Amino acid sequence: MPEHTPPTEHELTRLVAPCGLYCGGCLAFVGGAIRSHARDLSDLLGPNFAVYAERLSAMNPALADYPQFARLLEFLAQGSCQGCREGGCLLGNCGVRACAMERGVSFCGLCPDFPCASPGLPEGLQALWRKNGERLRDGGPVEFLALLRSRPRYP
Repeated sequence: MPEHTPPTEHELTRLVAPCGLYCGGCLAFVGGAIRSHARDLSDLLGPNFAVYAERLSAMNPALADYPQFARLLEFLAQGSCQGCREGGCLLGNCGVRACAMERGVSFCGLCPDFPCASPGLPEGLQALWRKNGERLRDGGPVEFLALLRSRPRYP
């Protein structure tokens, strides 16, 4: 079995936000699997599949919904976010990126003051932030990325 090359520091910080969220699995991430697979599926279907879907819908009624699916597929294939570290955080007023930069750490879990009293995240994400930070601290960034890659982004 071939050995896997460990991710570079650049890859780690591109795919995992300082708070521990997995940018690489996000539906909006330009370098993510969702965007890539959506583009592949769109290419496989080709530009004229709508005509075939309409014809075949008499045999399979699910194909009558193809226009809505095509709109969703086009959206997923776009990918518009470069990731948290490039200023693309979808949370808007998140303060984690700025704090990590100020403290010179790549991830909150590696900060000597983790967990801090005010991570600058919406309340609904604070428990996940703590859990991610503990996993990052205990196993290291490489192991944490492997864990993230092994499970669905939207469980």
